[in-house]
Amino acid sequence: MAFDFSLSARVEQWRDTIADFVATTVIPREQDAFTHGVNDTLRVELQQAAKAAGIWAPQASAELGGGGFRLDEAGVLLEQAGHSLLGPLALNCAAPDEGNIHMLTVIATAEQRARYLQPLVNGDVRSCFAMTEPAPGAGSDPSALQTTATKVAGGWRIDGRKHLITGAEGAAFSIVMAKDSETGKATMLLVDTDNPGMTLTGHARTIDTTMVGGHCQLTFDNVFVPDEAVLGEPGEGFRYAQVRLAPARLTHCMRWLGAAQRAHDIAVERAVGRHIFGSVLADHGMAQQLIADNEIELAAARALLRESSWALAEGDKGSESSSRTKVFVSEVTGRVVDRSVQLCGGLGTSEELVVGRIYADIRAFRIYDGSSETHRMSIAKRAARRATARADRA
Repeated sequence: MAFDFSLSARVEQWRDTIADFVATTVIPREQDAFTHGVNDTLRVELQQAAKAAGIWAPQASAELGGGGFRLDEAGVLLEQAGHSLLGPLALNCAAPDEGNIHMLTVIATAEQRARYLQPLVNGDVRSCFAMTEPAPGAGSDPSALQTTATKVAGGWRIDGRKHLITGAEGAAFSIVMAKDSETGKATMLLVDTDNPGMTLTGHARTIDTTMVGGHCQLTFDNVFVPDEAVLGEPGEGFRYAQVRLAPARLTHCMRWLGAAQRAHDIAVERAVGRHIFGSVLADHGMAQQLIADNEIELAAARALLRESSWALAEGDKGSESSSRTKVFVSEVTGRVVDRSVQLCGGLGTSEELVVGRIYADIRAFRIYDGSSETHRMSIAKRAARRATARADRA
């Protein structure tokens, strides 16, 4: 069996161009964004620059105007974009739009593609994905879905509440997960955010602050959408969610791996340039352990991510492999950034050194797209089923 980890000339060219673009165009905008907030004005400016640089939406299909890269190829590029928290936004490969682009590409009708997908790929609009609800509604357990979709003449009526909906303020539309009030099965519906009855009722004050549109509370009160607003088939919402979730887990890993690498690079540069207790910080054994552990875990995370991305690109469903990868990479990157803060000392907690901002933003990664505990439960159940099957065959 042959293993080939070489990159094509096109991937290398995009990677190098993205690295230069992030360094010269994106990173200089970080401090102003940290101070004044990340907004649509900044998004549009950075995205226009990315288009001019020829590195637009690497993960989107070429037919729609994107780079047309396979998931495993895109992994190299999204990691490079992730070296700045603003990089994925600039390249239109940030959550939640990146995941919605993928799902609409796979599921949407021709009319839905023209109305929602193409403007999203173009960067003309933003979107959000509305599944998470206040307790006792859907969160780590999607089967607890409380928002309802009721069939009415000519369409559907949506009622319920959502919260922690990333990017909802200023989004043009939302993909809403709701429970069929008759069958209890989940259905996805496309809802324009100017739809009467859909109201943004507040923002959660989270420790991460670099998402355009924040993390919002939404109320759906007698919201009517026509039949053509259903994404896919009624009652198939959970199945369609898997189309989005497995790749989205991995693209999150790609972006955050880039951010963790950036934090580590900053920390090592500081360690080799700072004198403390009579010698360079990087010569002290305790600092060397922090640096070495980061090097080891970054390499391990990158290898696991590459394998999982390749499997999905080759047609694997990726449910279990993406769960393993999501847990490992989310926890590794958190540890890497934590060690980087420690190496940088007091300034490591600051936004001026960027490491502090990465530290705050990356913490939620262990929760969204399935908490580590939820994924571990799923992985363990699969392992137990395999062991039971082997015992039954013996």
